[in-house]
Amino acid sequence: MKPGDELPPLAIPITRTLIVAGAVASRDYQDVHHDAELAREKGSPDIFMNILTTNGLVGRYVTDHFGPRSVLRGVAIRLGAPNHPGDTMVLTGTVTDVDGDRASVRVVGANGLGHHVTGTVTVEVPR
Repeated sequence: MKPGDELPPLAIPITRTLIVAGAVASRDYQDVHHDAELAREKGSPDIFMNILTTNGLVGRYVTDHFGPRSVLRGVAIRLGAPNHPGDTMVLTGTVTDVDGDRASVRVVGANGLGHHVTGTVTVEVPR
């Protein structure tokens, strides 16, 4: 791994099941993550993905690329455009820095509305 290396893109279909399952798994029972009618009453066109699900998908993207021995050492992400059912989020990543067994990866997850998530992941890949 070296600075400038690009991770292959990963397209993730955003389904209603993925959004609800992620919210339940992370014990986030906010109605906007499972009740379309209440989400619309609050100004959203539909339910939307929570940050913990996004965080998990970003971590999976990086560790799937670097392999089963890789360990996440830091994840700093920011949400932008919401992930709604029926859209697709495409994750892309670029290695920005390497220090020994650790690499920093700039990650972007884009959907039909724009950037859903941006951030940096620090991963350790033991030799």
